[in-house]
Amino acid sequence: MSQFFFWSPEEAAEKQVLQIGASACGATGVINVLRVLDLPSSVEEVAPHINTRLRAEDAPVIEYLHSRSVAGTTHEELIAGLEKSSQSKVFARFFPFHPRRDVNLSDWLKGWMRQGVVGLATLNLQRAVPQGYQVPDAWHHQMIYGVEDNKIYMCNPVVAESHADVMEQLCSESVLLIRRSDIMKRYSAEEDLRKIEVHPDMRWREMKVSDQVYKIIDEDMAIPLPKTAAYDVLRDCLFTSHVTIPAAYQSGITLCVRQDNIEACQRLTDAKQLPILESRKNEEEEEVEVVITSKRTEDSASGAASLIP
Repeated sequence: MSQFFFWSPEEAAEKQVLQIGASACGATGVINVLRVLDLPSSVEEVAPHINTRLRAEDAPVIEYLHSRSVAGTTHEELIAGLEKSSQSKVFARFFPFHPRRDVNLSDWLKGWMRQGVVGLATLNLQRAVPQGYQVPDAWHHQMIYGVEDNKIYMCNPVVAESHADVMEQLCSESVLLIRRSDIMKRYSAEEDLRKIEVHPDMRWREMKVSDQVYKIIDEDMAIPLPKTAAYDVLRDCLFTSHVTIPAAYQSGITLCVRQDNIEACQRLTDAKQLPILESRKNEEEEEVEVVITSKRTEDSASGAASLIP
C-alpha cells in the first residue's frame, strides 16, 4: 500500500490544535499547517492575521442569513493569513475542485507531500453525510497530515475519511444549507423578507432565497406544532428541512510550502490547475448550449412579435 504521513495518527492527536474559536477552523487549519512546516504557530502569533467573520446569531432572519453566507474564512484569506503570520516564509496556492477534477486525489496529494508541501482542504461537510446522521451546518477547513490509497487523514478533529467522501465534499458548489429551525426562531412577521435578495451577490436572487424562506414559513403556519426539539425533528421530516443560500467559500485544496524549499516552491508556482473531468465539462457545455438556444428562441419570438401589426 502506498502512503505518506507527516505525522502518525497518534502524533496528530498530540500535536494538532483543535478549534480555537467560533467559525475559526480556517485559523486553526493555518496553525496546523505551520506546525507541520516547523514554523512559529501559536494562537497569539497566527489568529490576528486571519480574517474570521462570525455568525450574527442574535440578528433577525435577513442579517442572520447574510452573515451565515460569509461566516468563517475563504481560501484567499487563508493564503493572506499564511503569508502574514509566517512573515512571508510560506508560499501557498489554491486548487479548486469544483467542477469535479480529473485527478486521483490520493496520488496527487502524496506527490506534493513527498516534496514537503502541506494541503489545507476547504470542504463542504454538508455533502457525503452518512444516512441517519444530521446534516452539519457549516463548511470546514482541515489540514491533511497523511494519505493512503483510499484514506485521507486530517486534523481538527483527527479523522480518516474515504477518498470518495472527501472528493464529494471537495467537489461542491459554493452553497450552504440553513436549517429551518434556525430561520423560524429568528422570524418576525414585521420583517420584509423580500429584502433578503437586496445584495451585491446576484446569486441571492438567482437562487430565489426569499421564496425558499417564505415556503418554510407557510409550511410552519399551515400545520402549527409545539416549539420543541422533538417536534423540530418531525418538522424536518414533514416539511422543507433547509434553505439553500450562496456561500463565500470555494471547495478545493490550498497547497502550502516553505519558501526556502526552493525546488518545491518553484514546482508549485509552475503547476497547472487540475483538468475538469471530461463528463462534467460536456455537461456544462450542454447547459451553455441550452441557454444559448433558449435565448435565440426568445429573440426569434420577440422579432416575430414585432412584425405583427
